[in-house]
Amino acid sequence: MTLSGNRVAFLATDGFEDSELTSPWEAVTAEGASATMIAPDGAAITGKNGHEQAVDLTAADASADQFDALVLPGGVVNADHLRMDEASIALARSFFEQHKPVGVICHGAWILIEAGVVDGRTLTSYPSLKTDLRNAGASWVDEEVVVDEGLVSSRTPDDLPAFNAKLVEEIGEGKHAGQTA
Repeated sequence: MTLSGNRVAFLATDGFEDSELTSPWEAVTAEGASATMIAPDGAAITGKNGHEQAVDLTAADASADQFDALVLPGGVVNADHLRMDEASIALARSFFEQHKPVGVICHGAWILIEAGVVDGRTLTSYPSLKTDLRNAGASWVDEEVVVDEGLVSSRTPDDLPAFNAKLVEEIGEGKHAGQTA
């Protein structure tokens, strides 16, 4: 499947899980999509294992209108900081309002809880988020990848091959009517 012409936003900040950013980035760009790094601020962000990623756009200056899909890498520090940033939460929510595919892995689901978009949805995450997701109205399952109406979720870096394959597939399909806020 080709993603030529698709624009994929990646939203993260310092402390992201390196492979959960770099692997999906490589997967979507290998299929022809353009990738844009969005962060709350700064010229660059650094992953927990040292990967540096240039920031293209701040969350306050970004709009879901500019993109076809969103990817939320995990990492405890990354997700905890993003869920406290109002512009990042609003941006993530707007992808759901526009029915666009969203990929989330590991602790990234905290951002979706804060955005109020998991109620009634089925997804997976790092196991420590199970209770948080259930308390927010989601159905949590322990599977390597779960797809629910354009929402692709996985648990850990071990799940990246399955996550990347489904992410590319969902972006290729485009908007999903069931992907709502």
